[in-house]
Amino acid sequence: MLGAGTFAQAASAVTVTGPVFLIPALHDGGLSLAQAGLVAASPTVGVMLTLVLWGVVVDRQGERFALLAGLIGTALASAVSTQVSGAVPLALALFTAGAAAASVNSASGRVVVGWFPAERRGLAMGIRQMAQPVGVGIAALTIAVIASEHGIGAALWIPTVVTALSVVAVAAIVIDPPRPGSGTGTGTAKSPNPYRGNSFLARIHGVSVLLVVPQFVVWTFALVWLVQERGWSPGPAGVVVAITQLFGASGRIIVGALSDRVGSRMRPLRWVALLAVVVLLLLGFTAAQGWAIAIVFMGVATAVTVADNGLAFTAVAERAGPFWSGRALGIQNTAQFLAAAAVPPLGGLLVTRFGFAAAFALSALLPLIAAPLVPVRDEGVLH
Repeated sequence: MLGAGTFAQAASAVTVTGPVFLIPALHDGGLSLAQAGLVAASPTVGVMLTLVLWGVVVDRQGERFALLAGLIGTALASAVSTQVSGAVPLALALFTAGAAAASVNSASGRVVVGWFPAERRGLAMGIRQMAQPVGVGIAALTIAVIASEHGIGAALWIPTVVTALSVVAVAAIVIDPPRPGSGTGTGTAKSPNPYRGNSFLARIHGVSVLLVVPQFVVWTFALVWLVQERGWSPGPAGVVVAITQLFGASGRIIVGALSDRVGSRMRPLRWVALLAVVVLLLLGFTAAQGWAIAIVFMGVATAVTVADNGLAFTAVAERAGPFWSGRALGIQNTAQFLAAAAVPPLGGLLVTRFGFAAAFALSALLPLIAAPLVPVRDEGVLH
């Protein structure tokens, strides 16, 4: 179950974040950096607009149905994106692929939460959440190089093939986890709304929005920074970005296991936010100086800025319960993707006006604001 859910999430990550690595090719093809960022953001917008709807599907129809329906739609839309030409048709195809891929965000997480007990859930979710940086790493390693040598259409066969393979894995392995009381008529209508009575879930959503912005700033502009600012070719730059994504994957596993050990998701989440402030400031400073060590800090920033996702995701699913977590996770991810969708175009404008170093350093303001908002005292006992 964990392997299939992780594979599905990785395929979704390749689809949604892969177009970011088309920015150099789109820019060389005549689009401005901001325009190329808009095209790259189109699958993220598709995800954002459909996450809650997919959450309803998961709550009512189950995880397996949502995964298969969404992944099949993603594969078909990705195949269409390989055949179109022009910025608008490409953006529409990528938007549709993202809208279908949104099913994975809630469904694959629910598979993990449903099949693992609380004392092992942080580690299991950390492994599942590592799929996102691994997917980004696959995209960084392949899409930029293929696009520069063979064209954008050829590069987009990567998410198409990976998603098609994930359909096979899910169909062969995934079974819906049991739900308490599901056989006795207990369901959504009889389950209390987890948003009533306290602000715990709302605060996690808010903190996650603040923390996702620096994550996408680093992801979106690391490769472009290496190519345009440092003078690297797309191939070596893609390899470096892919390696940094392995750091990100490791970071999610480590903090997930740590949360199991300390019996809290929120305390490690606050620690990650504070660490992100320090690392992003160091990245911005060293990048402004032109020092080579900035590349090392970019790798560390990649690991730190993605480490929070699994903690927040697990906490939301645990607090919302089996009959509300689909929608709660949909709200969680919608808020994050809304912020993430704004990063490529707005970040492109910021980089154009002030430079890459300033963009990296300014993003440290968001985790600085987020740290005191983490609801540590309201967490209670994990269950």
